Amino acid sequence: MPPPPIAVALVNDYDVVLEGVARMLDRYRDRVLIYEIDANEGVEDAVDIVLYDNFAQPESDRDEISTLVANPRARRVVVYTWNFHPTLIENARAQGVHGYLSKTLSGRELVAALEAVHAGEVVISDAPPRARTAPGLDWPGRTEGLTDREAEILALITQGMSNAQVAELTFLSPNTVKSYIRTVYRKIGVASRTQAVLWGVEHGFTADHHRIEHWRGGP
Repeated sequence: MPPPPIAVALVNDYDVVLEGVARMLDRYRDRVLIYEIDANEGVEDAVDIVLYDNFAQPESDRDEISTLVANPRARRVVVYTWNFHPTLIENARAQGVHGYLSKTLSGRELVAALEAVHAGEVVISDAPPRARTAPGLDWPGRTEGLTDREAEILALITQGMSNAQVAELTFLSPNTVKSYIRTVYRKIGVASRTQAVLWGVEHGFTADHHRIEHWRGGP
């Protein structure tokens, strides 16, 4: 008999982000089964792995990771990210995560990594050269031409964060953040931060903060 599929909870505040991950994993539901999709740390089902997507979330030196690791319903916690700053990886590992996986992984590679974590390994992806994003992923603003990184910057701005706070959370330099913001303004056709925030609110850049249970036939 083949082993039962790994029970996975997806965690992030943006449904569109997690639904993209869930769709990508649906092709492998004989190996990985989505039990629930949560806003932040509210995992209610006992699951083998919590996959924490940190799109527009505080990075792994914040409280969210430690809260998930401390949750008795989560046997293992894995961070799913594009940001491979060495300090972030070190802090995540110190807090007890079992994986630090790149969003450049294909669906097949992601499932294989989750299976390795489930088997007891600690899996850290190689730092990507920042090129492609895995097919199937989604994020607010994608249809308007924003890259995932640009969308995350806009999401943080929509949350009311300053450039300095955005730089701290994303481990980017202030000048790099400013460059991203200028590009975002141009792509969405605005000329000020206030206009950008209003555009973000109107186009799904505010957090959802709720739970989706039983994703497409899950338990």
